[in-house]
Amino acid sequence: MRRPSVVVLDYGFGNVRSAVRALERVGADVELTADRARAQDADGLVVPGVGAFAAVMAGLRGVRGDELVGRRLAGGRPVLGICVGMQVMFEQGDEHGTLTDGLGEWAGLVDRLEADVVPHMGWDTVDAPEGSVLFRGVEDERFYFVHSYAARSFTTGQDLPADSPIRRPLVTWSDHGGRFVAAVENGPLSATQFHPEKSGDAGATLLENWVRSL
Repeated sequence: MRRPSVVVLDYGFGNVRSAVRALERVGADVELTADRARAQDADGLVVPGVGAFAAVMAGLRGVRGDELVGRRLAGGRPVLGICVGMQVMFEQGDEHGTLTDGLGEWAGLVDRLEADVVPHMGWDTVDAPEGSVLFRGVEDERFYFVHSYAARSFTTGQDLPADSPIRRPLVTWSDHGGRFVAAVENGPLSATQFHPEKSGDAGATLLENWVRSL
């Protein structure tokens, strides 16, 4: 069988080498590039991200990654965001009172965690919803987080009626000084606040689940 092709978007931010290696280990044919044609044509696109929301958005726009993500999702082509690569899928990020526009795929704001200890760093559990594809087989496992900001609410699609032909996004939660969004599965767009590439066997299984879904 052909190995699914995955592009890890190279725009200057993110722990890209570890993501490439982790995806290769679970069966993907992985390329690290900012080439828009190759990223558009791949079976899956991974958007990594570390650091500040505003800096990640500037890096994405610098390689027209915002257009790339929008075009892929409009065509139903899978995208996986990791850490700040997940955060920028929301409408805005608030860092020290400065608002930065995100990609706007989901409504809502990413802001600083309200916890006694920030950043939230280390292994933590998640509360995955029934029917999750990403967390199949690892619903009760721990994953590795390192972040000071997060989305603490999720409203997109949550008001859809039960008989709607459009499926509600599946939202996974975790807790650090209050609930925050740990992962989302929304049609072709999936994302995790934690780092699956740093999350040992559980993270490898999650990435394998995503690669198999391609």
